[in-house]
Amino acid sequence: MDLKENDILSKDHKNLRNKRIRTIVSFVMIIILLVILFFISVNIGSLKVSFKKLFDGLFIKYNPDVATIYDLRFPRIIISMLAGAAIAVSGVLFQAVLKNPLADPGIIGISSGAGFAAVCITAFAPTLYFFTPVAACFGGIAAFVIVYALSWKGGLSPLRIILTGVAVEAFFTGMSSVVNSMSGGDRTGVASIVEGNITQKTWDDAATLFPYVVVGLVLSVLFIGRCNLLALEDKTARSLGVNVNRTRIIISVIAVILASISTAVVGAISFLGLIVPHIGRILVGSDHKRLVPFSVFAGAFTFLLADTIGRTICRPYEVSAAVVMSVIGGPFFILLLRGKR
Repeated sequence: MDLKENDILSKDHKNLRNKRIRTIVSFVMIIILLVILFFISVNIGSLKVSFKKLFDGLFIKYNPDVATIYDLRFPRIIISMLAGAAIAVSGVLFQAVLKNPLADPGIIGISSGAGFAAVCITAFAPTLYFFTPVAACFGGIAAFVIVYALSWKGGLSPLRIILTGVAVEAFFTGMSSVVNSMSGGDRTGVASIVEGNITQKTWDDAATLFPYVVVGLVLSVLFIGRCNLLALEDKTARSLGVNVNRTRIIISVIAVILASISTAVVGAISFLGLIVPHIGRILVGSDHKRLVPFSVFAGAFTFLLADTIGRTICRPYEVSAAVVMSVIGGPFFILLLRGKR
């Protein structure tokens, strides 16, 4: 018995060590890949600079090429990373709250609801532009309440949530398209939100997105432990002193804020909040203490990669990052559906 127990303990210790090593390697690799992709994205276009030239132009001596890149490409890259991180973490939170591995702010209608509110502000009250993120939050919360209410039938079914979310998403997307048509399809305004186009984003857009995303990510980190408890049965969580309903509401609001703010700036992006959490679970496990931080970096990398592909795949024309994510995410979603009961 002693030998068997020692063998079991040895195997457990070895498995735990392997998981830690895999987690560390995963974090290091995703950060390195993000840095490499950042530099590649900076150099896509007619102007190209070396790392030394870029560093000198940013911090030491004025360089017109670096200044041009800083004004035109940097905002787009920063916005891509911020929005990607926010949407990915939003997906993690929604999956924890709904106990549904297929939950994604784009699929269940949150992004389209937020996008519709942002479109309405942009089209009908452009003077209130700086309140667009707030309006998007209310739109996202309204969409979530609608999905939650229509899906409730003596409890929540993952299938009902997905089907209801798809219907709500289609409704708000259609309404946004109607408003876009009424506004004449102004690409710098309404159409950029509807189509998920970030071509002409500026530092003002980055400054609008940054504080909301940072606050949302900090709140997400504060509720990491609660996300782990929500994975338990509700009775078990309550026995540990957790107010399950209140916790679900708070985490849902955080997830809605992250998805809505991103949608207000970059448009509705589907599947990002689905793909990244699943890849994260494969690489670092289901513990949200590792999954949430990993999703921040992986989400930033994934969305920046989608935008970079869109910029290069058919130059000199561009494909929006939203379209790239849909092309990649659609087959991924089907594979997940086939793998679930």
